[in-house]
Amino acid sequence: MKRPGKNGRVVAFIDIGTNSIRLLVVRLNPNHSYTILTRQKQQVRLGEGEFEDGEILPEAAERAFVVCKTLTDLARTFNCEEFVAVATSAIREAGNQHEILHRLRQEAQLDIRVISGQEEARLIYLGVSSGMHLDGKSAFFIDIGGGSTEIAVGNDRDYQLLESFKLGAIRLSNLYLPLTDTGPISPERYKKIQQHVKNSIIQSVKKIRKLSLDCAVASSGTAMNLAEIAQKALHPNNGSALTLSYKDLKKTIDIICSLPLEQRRRIPGMNPERADIIVPGAAILDTFMQELSIDTVMITGRGLQEGLLVDYLSRMDEFPLLGELSPRQRSVLQLGRSCGINEVHARTVTALVLAMFDSAKEQNLHPFGDGERELLEYATFLHDIGSFISYNNHHAHSYYIIKNSELLGFDLKEVTFMAYLAKYHRKKSPKKKNPEIVELDSHEREALRVLATFIRLGESLDRSHAALIKHVRFTAPEDDSIHLEIVARGDCQLEIWGIESEKKAFEKVFGKRILFDIL
Repeated sequence: MKRPGKNGRVVAFIDIGTNSIRLLVVRLNPNHSYTILTRQKQQVRLGEGEFEDGEILPEAAERAFVVCKTLTDLARTFNCEEFVAVATSAIREAGNQHEILHRLRQEAQLDIRVISGQEEARLIYLGVSSGMHLDGKSAFFIDIGGGSTEIAVGNDRDYQLLESFKLGAIRLSNLYLPLTDTGPISPERYKKIQQHVKNSIIQSVKKIRKLSLDCAVASSGTAMNLAEIAQKALHPNNGSALTLSYKDLKKTIDIICSLPLEQRRRIPGMNPERADIIVPGAAILDTFMQELSIDTVMITGRGLQEGLLVDYLSRMDEFPLLGELSPRQRSVLQLGRSCGINEVHARTVTALVLAMFDSAKEQNLHPFGDGERELLEYATFLHDIGSFISYNNHHAHSYYIIKNSELLGFDLKEVTFMAYLAKYHRKKSPKKKNPEIVELDSHEREALRVLATFIRLGESLDRSHAALIKHVRFTAPEDDSIHLEIVARGDCQLEIWGIESEKKAFEKVFGKRILFDIL
C-alpha cells in the first residue's frame, strides 16, 4: 500500500451490489486527512431474475459492464492510482461468476474481490459505526440489500455478532412478486413474505435476544426510502427522516401494499425505481423489528462503501485518524485537516478555553456540563477553519463551513450550535435576542453567550500564535469581580492587549469585572 505523496494520492472504492453499483473517489492528503472527490450510484438490477436460475442474466450483466466502464473512466479523470472493488450477493452466488469477473477485468480494467456475507456484514458495521456517536451503547445494525441482509450487534468500538442472510428486496421480489403482477399486495401475500423472513432469521433472533441492545440503526436505500415515505405521508411538517418508528413503519407498509405499482411509484417520498421491490424490503425490516421488540431505528446513508474506506485507512500506519479516536473526534479532525487549519494554534486555544470553562464552573460562574464542554472543545478546534476561504470575515466562513459539513456523530442541533460558537469567536458578540440565531432555544442561547466568551478570551490569549500562555484559570471570586490567573512563558504583551479588549463583553455576560493576574 503506497503512502500519499506530496500532492496526495487518489483511491477509488467500488461496490458492485445486487441492485446498484456505487463509486467513491477519495484523495488521501499528505496531512493524514482525506477529501471526497466524487460519489456516484447507478441502479443496474444485477440480481434481476438471478435468484431463480442461479445465473446473472445477460442483459443485467451488460448493464453492469457499461456502468463499471463508465465509473472507472470517471475515476481516472481524477488521476486515480488504485481501485478497491468488491462484489456482494449477486456475483457471490452467480453460477457464471467467473465469466462476469473476466469481462469486467477486460472491459473496465477492474480486479474485483468477491466478499463473503460475513465480510460484507463486517464492512457495513465499520462504515456505519464509524460515523455514529454511540457513546458506548450497544446497537443492532441492519442493512437490507437487493440479494442479502446483513446484521451486526456492537458499539462504536467493536462488534459482538455479525451475520448475513439470503434475504433481499430483489431476491424476495423474484420469489413472491412476479413482474406480471402489478396490482396491490394482499395481506395474505405480505404474510407469506414475512413468514419466509421469520423462518430464515429464527436462530439468529434467539442469539440476539440474549444480548443487551440500547438502540438500533438501519442503513441502505430500502430503509432510507421507507423513512422518507413515512415522514412525507405521516409527518409532512416534521423535518427530515432521521428515524423510523415501528408504528410508522407498519402504517407505511399498509399504504404501499394497498396501491398498484403505478400508483405506488407516485407516493410522496417514494423512489420510483424502488417501488417494485420496496414491499419485500419493508417486510425484512418489519420482521426484525417485531421479533426483537425494536420500537425505533435510526436511519443512516452510510454503509459498505464507507466501510471499505475505513478498512483501507486502518491498514495505513501513517493514517492516525482512526486509532482510538471516537467518530466525533475523527470527523472534527478530518474536517480541520482537510481545510488546512493551523493545528498548533487550534490545540493551544482549545486547551486554554477548556481550562477556563472548567475553572469557571468550579467558581460557579456557569451551570453548563459535559455536553456543552464537548461541543465547546470541537468548535474551538475549528474556530479558524474559515481562513481556508479567506482571512477577511473568516469567522463567518467558519460558520458556513461547519454548518454545511458532514460532521459524523453529531445531530443537526449540535452542528448548528458549534457553527455559531465559531462565528462569534471574533467581531460581534452574540446577543440574547439576536434574530440571526432563531434555531437555538433559550438554554442554547445562554450557553452560546457564555461559551463564546471563553473562545474570545482563548483566541486573544494566543493572538501571536506563539503559544506563549502555558495555563489559565479563574480564581478568587468576589461579589463584583473575578480573577483570571495567567501563566506566561515570555513577553505576552500582544495577548494582554487582546484580552483587555474583551473586558466589557465579559462583564455583560457574567455580571462581574475580570481582573488579570500575569504570572
